[in-house]
Amino acid sequence: MRAPYQTLSIPYKIVEGQPLFCVFHRAYPDIWQFISGGGEDGEQPLETAYREVWEESGIRANEIIPLTTSGYVPAAYIGPYYRQGWPVPTYVIPEYTFAFETAEDPVLSEEHTEYRWLPFQEARKLLRFDSNKVAMYEMLCRIMGDNAPWDE
Repeated sequence: MRAPYQTLSIPYKIVEGQPLFCVFHRAYPDIWQFISGGGEDGEQPLETAYREVWEESGIRANEIIPLTTSGYVPAAYIGPYYRQGWPVPTYVIPEYTFAFETAEDPVLSEEHTEYRWLPFQEARKLLRFDSNKVAMYEMLCRIMGDNAPWDE
């Protein structure tokens, strides 16, 4: 049974001193986002993040960093089959955010049609959900410190 929470995991790498973030185009719905998925079989969010990263990108992350950013996702984005057993009504579910550094390019799962390694501003323009943008900004701040620009 799927747990009523979502994880969001942000792949990043540093190339010539510049952070790049890997965004994924979902096969359905037609949106760009980071790796996301729900908990299964009593997993804790960090365990879910490791599993989802592997399933959706083929990357075995060495260390996944929990981020401070948190948010909520409309439960309607989760298919009715997966919401079975959730308290009624459940309108939104918590989203826990993580990031991990990798030098690997992902191997796409059937959930995605393409990926792109992009600098912050370009990735920000593609991402649909504000929660993805804010979590990516937090990671940018962790990398660049006070020099991290939100707008340019």
